[in-house]
Amino acid sequence: MTLAPVLERLRRCTVAVDLGADRTRVYLRGHGLIADEPSVVAFDTERGEVVAIGTTAEQLTGRAPEHLLVIKPVAGGMVVDVEMARRLLRHVAGSRLRRARLRTPVLRAALSLPYDAPPVARRTAFETLAGLGLRRVELVDSLLAAAVGCGLPVEYPEAAMIVLANADSTQVAVLSMGTVVAAETVPVGSDTIDRAVVEYFRGHHELAPSVQTVQSLREAIGGTAPSAEPDIELNGRDIVSGLARSVTADAHAARDAMRGPLRPILDGVSMVLRRCPPDLVVDIADSGLTLGGSISRMPGLDSLLRSATGLRVQIAEHPDGCVARGMGAMMEGRILPARQSVAVR
Repeated sequence: MTLAPVLERLRRCTVAVDLGADRTRVYLRGHGLIADEPSVVAFDTERGEVVAIGTTAEQLTGRAPEHLLVIKPVAGGMVVDVEMARRLLRHVAGSRLRRARLRTPVLRAALSLPYDAPPVARRTAFETLAGLGLRRVELVDSLLAAAVGCGLPVEYPEAAMIVLANADSTQVAVLSMGTVVAAETVPVGSDTIDRAVVEYFRGHHELAPSVQTVQSLREAIGGTAPSAEPDIELNGRDIVSGLARSVTADAHAARDAMRGPLRPILDGVSMVLRRCPPDLVVDIADSGLTLGGSISRMPGLDSLLRSATGLRVQIAEHPDGCVARGMGAMMEGRILPARQSVAVR
């Protein structure tokens, strides 16, 4: 499908929803990004009710008793638990939409889905938003939305390459004329990186670190230059004694542990390039590729891509919310299909 029909459908929408495996973001026409919370719901099996949603539920991860389930209703960009996803959206967006004091009710919304999502995933997405009282739901390719959100010139007859790295998967795509020319999904994301870090500390230090500690470590190392990394102190449970213990580890070694799972992403980039027409590959050699998503600042990802492909690699200005911002730009008419742009010029 070309860009023009997508823009026509989105311009009739009031709200855009990026229901991701890691975070849920909501964009409201005329207001911008109004919600950004973890896609997590805590459910009490004894009382049969939801006890926490979003940030509060995420804080219970690794700390909840057995009867309290910490649920992620979205996996791989697709809804796997409709009821929990609806409760998540009501909590994340409901109060904020009411505070916006809209003159008319929200009857039409846009929802992002992974490229080439199966029919069952599309039906589940419709069911999730339709249950919130919406009259119509427009589905948008998350790769197209992310490319727009990263500022790539997807409306022109030239190649734009994006690597969208999220919590549980990474999508690689080349776009031209508002259409995905070639794409590949790799089952590697921030969750994979976190598991690699846990295994590193278990194997080298006999320590089981907490989920929150590993995530903080990933973000801290990702925000520093390799040469500036000191030794790091990590708290956790000793896997032999079961008692709390702290260890001092080499930050470079921890960084290498993170880099290991990133290599399948390189294979995905190579596969996509091999499926592209030669003219588009030449375009990409000039323009490079853009990183977006929650692990775009992962230590070593950009340098790995650069050394493996020889391409210029840049990180989007707002990598975390590029899908929601891209849908918002299309919804508000801040991007034109190529034929209209040429007419104006």
